[in-house]
Formats: sequence, C-alpha cells, structure tokens
Amino acid sequence: MSSSTTAPAQSPIADAAPLSLCAREPLVPADRLVAEMVPPPRFDSVRFETYIPDPNQPSQTEAVRVLSEFAAGLGGAHASGSGKRRWFAKKPAAPTGPRGVYLDGGYGVGKTHLLASLWHATPAAPEQKAFGTFVELTNLVGALGFQQTVRTLGEHRLLCIDEFELDDPGDTVLVSTLLGKLVEAGVALAATSNTLPGKLGEGRFASADFLREIQGLSAHFRPLRIDGEDYRHRGLPEAPAPFSDELVTKAAYATPGASLDDFPHLLDHLARVHPSRYGALTDDLKAVCLTDVQPVPDQSTALRLVVLADRLYDREIPVLASGLPFDRLFSEEMLNGGYRKKYFRAISRLTALARDAKGLVHA
Repeated sequence: MSSSTTAPAQSPIADAAPLSLCAREPLVPADRLVAEMVPPPRFDSVRFETYIPDPNQPSQTEAVRVLSEFAAGLGGAHASGSGKRRWFAKKPAAPTGPRGVYLDGGYGVGKTHLLASLWHATPAAPEQKAFGTFVELTNLVGALGFQQTVRTLGEHRLLCIDEFELDDPGDTVLVSTLLGKLVEAGVALAATSNTLPGKLGEGRFASADFLREIQGLSAHFRPLRIDGEDYRHRGLPEAPAPFSDELVTKAAYATPGASLDDFPHLLDHLARVHPSRYGALTDDLKAVCLTDVQPVPDQSTALRLVVLADRLYDREIPVLASGLPFDRLFSEEMLNGGYRKKYFRAISRLTALARDAKGLVHA
C-alpha cells in the first residue's frame, strides 16, 4: 500500500540539471555579429517561388517581378569598385537608378518573406549580404562603433533591414547617417518599416512618411507597394494559461537542452548583457522555461525583453512559463505609449512560443 503513495513523479527527470540563461554571459566576436546577419531560421527556405501571390492583388505579383530583377541586377562587381583589379582595368560604371527598395504594405502581406527571398536570390556570397532588423543594426553599431560598422558593412553588396523603426528619432538619425555612408560605398539597400506610434491603428507606415523620415536617403529608395488583406483589427492573441512552478520545473528537467530561470532574475541579468549578444545567449537551447512571470517593472527592462523575445522567435525556441500570462507583461501605460508596437509584437511572439511549449508538459 505505502509503495503506491510514494511512487516517483509521473514525468521522468533528466539526469542533468537544466541550463540557465542567467549563468550565461556570452562574449561574441565582432565577426560573428556580422556573420549572423542572415535571415532567421524560420525564413531559411523561403524563396520568390514559395511566395504565393493573391490573384486578387496584382501588386503582389508585381513585387515578386521587381524584386527578382533587383536581385539579378546586384550580381556584378561591388558598386564602389572595391576588390582586386589590375591597375589598367576599367573602373565599373556607377549603377543607375535607385540603389534601394522599400517594401510598403500592411500586416500579413509577406514583406519579410519577400525581403528574405531577395537576400537569398541576390547572386553574391553570404558574407557579402546582410539581413537584420532595425534593432539588430543599431545593436551592431553599439557593439562595433559607427566607423567600424561602416567599414564592415561597406564591403557588402546588399543590406536588408526588416522592421525599420521610426519611433526613436535618435536611432532613426543614426541609421539614416549609416545608410548614407553605405550608399556612398555602393551597398544596395532594401527595407520594410514599422508604424509610427500615432499610426499603429493604420497597420502600415506609408512610403511617403518613410521617405520623409530618412530625408536625404529618399532618392536612393524605390517604393514598392504590396497590397493585401490587412490584419490590423485582429487585436492581441489570447495567451495560454500559465502552468504551475512545479510543472514548469519538472518539464525543464525532463527536456534535454532546456533552460530554467526565475523571470525576475532573468530580467536583471538581461541588463548586464548587451542586446547584440541575446542571440548567443540562446545558443543550443531547445526550450526556455520560466517561473514566476511578473509584470515588467519599467520601460528599459521592457525593451530588453522585446529583443530577447525576437531572438527566441527567430530561433523558434518554445517558452514554458508559470506566473502571469504573457498578455499581462506590460502595463496599460506601456501599451498606450510610444513603444507600444514593440510590446504588441513581443506579446504576440511569446504567446506563439508558449503555445509551442505545451507539448513539454506531461501532467
């Protein structure tokens, strides 16, 4: 009788203790930061051929055609003429027309799919192409310094910037100045952009506004409108109910390659790690398990959490949590403030990863 009441836990416990994000302080060489500027794993296999245009939206078919031609046109020598040439070789002619393209469209029309397809289709070695979000680009400047970033990216043939954010005037000026230097060096540009805070409800940031924000660079961009169904009214997804501390801990021990951290301690740890290293923080993780999820206490902490959420989402790492559901992470003041679109995105992405994590629990 007594043996049945003292049976072991229903889920097997792994021999090794789970990993801890708080125990990691990765040192990331500059060359790795640049080398990792490629489309996220979830966009590894996308191509123009896998983009299915809506037959009722001819602009989508036109976008594929224009971007395919744009990619093919980048196959020649670097526009700056860099690289080894004999002293008597004729300098390549400067390219004509805009050296950049801006994908102008609402949510759910596949802008990131097309941007990643452009990166894949450009006939150049991976080390001559860079792909990253606006935040990753600003983090790169913070890690390398402005001049070193110009020198490093100036040797590239193409720079793709997803989610160009215009809610921080200082960062906008910084990146606009950087892009000006890169255009002078002959780097081709492609970008999508985020909405300004006051235009969140519109679901898109119009090309005219984007070009005005980047001012002197506008002549280098060709706006490419992509029409399609607009999901701006769908609202926030409902986050799944959190699990208990016991179940989250049990799942972390039972899942090889999982990490286990107390959420408040993780937020403190993120303040000690540069955001450019958050990708390395998640190296080799198969799942992230968090206990005691609480409201984020301040905006600086919230913005760091947004970056971590983006890196976890890019790498498709499920997140299992106890405490509050993810749709209660940010205060009403934050969700109504200048960075609200970032917080909406983080909630959406963490919610998706929480759904992915349900299979880790064996109650």
